[in-house]
Amino acid sequence: MLDEITLGVVAILAGFFILIGWIPQIIQGYKTKKLEDVSKYLVISIFVGAALWLIYGIEIDDVYIIGVNVAAMFLTMTVLIMKLKYERAFESIRK
Repeated sequence: MLDEITLGVVAILAGFFILIGWIPQIIQGYKTKKLEDVSKYLVISIFVGAALWLIYGIEIDDVYIIGVNVAAMFLTMTVLIMKLKYERAFESIRK
């Protein structure tokens, strides 16, 4: 069994690695203004999963689960908003 401090470190590292993957996607999307290869259904699905994990984390009062999933929801919505915004801008240019 892991002690409380070790479990906290594992939780922080797990959250870091789950969330860090969104950062390059956001940066790349911002630079190129293109996110056509990102599925909005994937992003919505991840958001819903994070929202459910957030409810679970609140219910069991786990600060790590709560924190990671609030951040995940923020990052996934950032990607989705960027995707929708850039798709609309691209569509208006094509017209």
